[in-house]
Amino acid sequence: MEAETIFALSSGAARSGVAVIRVSGPAVGEVLALFLDKPVRPREATLRAIRDPRDGSLLDRGLVLHFPAPHSFTGEDVVEFQTHGSVAVMRQLLARLSDVPGLRAALPGEFTRRAWLGGRMDLLDVEALSDTLAAETELQRKLALDGSRRLRGMSAEWRRALMGLRARVEAEIDFGDEGDVLDRLDSETERDIRHLAEALRQAASSLRIGQKIRTGFRVAILGEPNAGKSSLLNALVDRDVAMTSPLPGTTRDIVEAVADLDGLPVIFMDTAGLRSSAADELEAEGMRRSMRAGESADLVIWASAIDSPSKPFDTRFLVVNTKGDLGPRSADASLVVSSKTGEGIDSLTKEIHRRAGIERFDLEQGYGALVAHERHAQCLLRAVDALHRAIGHGAIAMDIRAEELRVACDALDALVGRISPDDVLGEIFSRFCIGK
Repeated sequence: MEAETIFALSSGAARSGVAVIRVSGPAVGEVLALFLDKPVRPREATLRAIRDPRDGSLLDRGLVLHFPAPHSFTGEDVVEFQTHGSVAVMRQLLARLSDVPGLRAALPGEFTRRAWLGGRMDLLDVEALSDTLAAETELQRKLALDGSRRLRGMSAEWRRALMGLRARVEAEIDFGDEGDVLDRLDSETERDIRHLAEALRQAASSLRIGQKIRTGFRVAILGEPNAGKSSLLNALVDRDVAMTSPLPGTTRDIVEAVADLDGLPVIFMDTAGLRSSAADELEAEGMRRSMRAGESADLVIWASAIDSPSKPFDTRFLVVNTKGDLGPRSADASLVVSSKTGEGIDSLTKEIHRRAGIERFDLEQGYGALVAHERHAQCLLRAVDALHRAIGHGAIAMDIRAEELRVACDALDALVGRISPDDVLGEIFSRFCIGK
């Protein structure tokens, strides 16, 4: 059955300087004939009048690019109309495309899915593209682009090593004594399997840090009423997102704001003040929400005002002495900030970076050791489990060892998409917007 031809607006839907409408599939030649009065050369941006197929009236004048299969993003015939970014122009062109028999609007991520099906991308490419589109900080961008490339390279090395191990074990099956059903691994093979399993385990263990870069590090700011929590939030994100007042109890609900701290996306949560008893039910509910925010956070900052110090109820909290401009400060006030003067904010930013585990070494050495998706870690850990079973304890049938090594190889194949369950694919491609 011939594939359907799909189309979508690939640029933003709002008014802009240029709009890009993409068409992919076997009917691209028909689309070119219907909408253009003159042909265009492949892979050359050509200014053309784009006409209404119904009566030949002018829809717009814009650049048209034709990418014949298989040399396109999807591997199919593709045409891109780059028109003026008028909402009216976009609507008319999309409406006329929908009138063409055999064409339909693309689903979210469908262009990328076709690129994957056509062998133009593997799943690591797909996820890297999704992460790149979502990136808001420099670390996120680098992780999306560099991390996937390095992980693919390491996966290829791991797979080559695994194939060598499989060859060794299967040779024992083929050329060993006919009567030997059970056998022990030789020390070199066992050592190599353990070494590979440890490399995979270490890569999978980096998921926590990788996810912090990809999705954001959550920081809750807790403290007593009037401890300067809202002012601290405003200073950290460098804008007024929370109301401040000298009166205690200004904040009653969670106020969230995202900041780019040296490339690390941090989601700050300003919370209602905590004290032994609430004045009313509204304040009590605010305090309950504050506690829940602290429980869900990757890091909790305990704001303790210089002029009214307080101790956190959990020793794991990062104590920050606020209102440093009021002084004097106690001898143990190691981290002092002033939201008014900016004192100590840089030091606090560095401490948050350190607490997140994103060391400067990681930035300089790249992202070869960082896994940013749960799916990646699960694939690696499935391979680790299979490798451990292949080692076993004592004498195990060699064909069972060989089967476990095959299972480990399948897990690495799933990492890049050689083996991919439909539900996994659906979840991955659903992250994309329509037109990508």
